[in-house]
Amino acid sequence: MNKPAWLGSRLLTENLWKTLSLSVLVCLTFTQPVLAQEKQRMLRTLTVTGRGVEAIPATLAQVVLGVEVQAKTAQEAQQEAARRSSAVVALLKTRNVEKLQTTGVTLNPVYSYKDNIQRLTGYSANNTVSFRIGTEKAGSLLDEAVKAGATQINGISFVATDEAIAQAQKQALKEATQEAQQQADAVFGALGFQRKEVVSIQVNGANATPPPPRPMFRAEAAKVADASTPVEGGEQQVEASVTLEISY
Repeated sequence: MNKPAWLGSRLLTENLWKTLSLSVLVCLTFTQPVLAQEKQRMLRTLTVTGRGVEAIPATLAQVVLGVEVQAKTAQEAQQEAARRSSAVVALLKTRNVEKLQTTGVTLNPVYSYKDNIQRLTGYSANNTVSFRIGTEKAGSLLDEAVKAGATQINGISFVATDEAIAQAQKQALKEATQEAQQQADAVFGALGFQRKEVVSIQVNGANATPPPPRPMFRAEAAKVADASTPVEGGEQQVEASVTLEISY
C-alpha cells in the first residue's frame, strides 16, 4: 500500500472512532436523565399498613381434667388413679368429646417435715386428660366428670370452630386492605397527589387470639353436686394486618 492510501485509511479509522465515541457520549448523556427519572419514579411510593379485627363466638371449650390420689404405697396410689381416670375417660367417650388425649401421668413421693426431719408419708399419683366440647355442654359435663372421679379442673380455654376462624380471617384481611387504601387516599388527597398502582403487598398476619384460660381450681364433688357449673365462652378475636406500597 502506498503512503497516500495508508494515510487515508488511518484518517478514516480515526474519524470512525471519533464518531463512535461521540455517539456513545450522546447515548450516555440521554440515558442518564432517563435512568434518573425512572429511579425517581420508582422512589415515589407511599407505604401504609391497615389492620382488621373480627370478633367471633368461642363455641368450643378446651378442658384439662385431672385425677389426683394419695396413698401409703406407690402401687396403691397409681392403681387408684388409674381406676378413677378410666372411669372419667369412659364418661368423656360416651359424651362424644373431641380431641381426647392423655396429657400427663405423674407419681411422686409425699414427705412431711417435723423438727427439720424429712419423713416419707406416702405417694401422690396424678393423671390428666384434655378434650374439647361445645361450650353449652361443658358445665354439665364437668359436674359429671367430678362425680366419676375427677378431682382437678386444671384450666378451661375457649376457641371458635376452625370454619369460623377461617371465615373471620378472610374478613379481617379484607378490612385490613380497605383500611390501608383509605389511609393512602387520605394522604394523597392532603398532598394533592394521584394514587397510581399498588407495587407491593405484604400480609403480616391473620391470627386468631384465643381468650385467656380460666385459672386452675380443685373440684370437690360435695360442693358441685347441688349446683351446675356455669361456663361462658365469650368471644375470640381474629386479627389481620396488610401493608401496601402504592406509587403516585
